[in-house]
Amino acid sequence: MNYELAYRIGFHPWEDAETHAPFLEKFAEVIAREERGREPPYGPALDLGCGSGIWGVQLARRGWRVTGVDIVERALVRARERIEEAGVDMRAVRGDVTALDGSLGAGSYRLVLDTGTFHGFDPAQRTAMGREVSAIAAEDASILMLSWVPRRRGPLPRGANREEIAAAFPGWAVEDAGPSHFEAPKPVELLLRPEEHWFRLHRQGAGGGTGD
Repeated sequence: MNYELAYRIGFHPWEDAETHAPFLEKFAEVIAREERGREPPYGPALDLGCGSGIWGVQLARRGWRVTGVDIVERALVRARERIEEAGVDMRAVRGDVTALDGSLGAGSYRLVLDTGTFHGFDPAQRTAMGREVSAIAAEDASILMLSWVPRRRGPLPRGANREEIAAAFPGWAVEDAGPSHFEAPKPVELLLRPEEHWFRLHRQGAGGGTGD
């Protein structure tokens, strides 16, 4: 999908999730799981494909020190405006998630969030993203990834299943953390049938278990 064009023409329906109560409740649930047993500040978090910064700002409000990365400058301008309005500890930088800049800090991120980047990539891009994220994530890090159920959708994201995610992230345990509960407008829902799920990744042998 051409996100540069989408932001240029003002087509970003994924931002509707910001006001969708069932999605917000599930988002809070999966994040709270990573915070369990700790007190803020929780440490560095990386928001991959951060877009206009909606979810990175949410993390920052909870007590994470957030870096958002996106390749679309127009989206980053919106993100920086949102960050300034919220007054939170977050920065938004331009970058390619398949070739992350070493200046982001190797091995430092305790939480990595992807609300819809990986599932739109081709196999080579997915492998590259897995490699890059693994390099910058802390040993005890978790990755929270939102993905549609795989299906042909033309120029829109195909989606990715658990096995495809695991293939791109060798050395990480992958679990299905349940549906996102987001419901798109009926015409879009019937056409795309996204069936969004959250997935949680944790390095195998790092003692992460299921977080329960």
